[in-house]
Amino acid sequence: MMPMNPKQLKKLMKQLDMRQLEGVKEVIIRMEDKEIIIREPVVTVIKAMGEKMYQIAGGHEEERVIIKISEEDIKLVMEQTGVDYETAKKTLEESGGDLAEAILKLTEN
Repeated sequence: MMPMNPKQLKKLMKQLDMRQLEGVKEVIIRMEDKEIIIREPVVTVIKAMGEKMYQIAGGHEEERVIIKISEEDIKLVMEQTGVDYETAKKTLEESGGDLAEAILKLTEN
C-alpha cells in the first residue's frame, strides 16, 4: 500500500464520512463477567449505509473481573459488623465476594 499525504487522507476520510473523536479518555467494553477498559484510545467514527462504526486503536488496556454481590450478602455483612450499606458493599468487592474475609476486615481493630 502506498503512503498517502495528509491532504489525500483528509479527502478520503471526508468521502467515507470518517472522523476522529476528540477528548476520549477511555472506552469500556462490558461483558457478563468482565470489563475491558482502554485508556487514552484513538476512536474513529465511520458512517456507512446508515450505520455508525467505531474503530478503537491504541491506548492502554486493562481487564477487570466483575464480581456479582447479592443484596443478601451485603445485608449479612451489615448485620454482622454494624457498618453502612456502601462500606459493606465496598469491602465485599475488595474481598472478591468472600463473606468471611469481608466480616473479618471490618471487625478487626
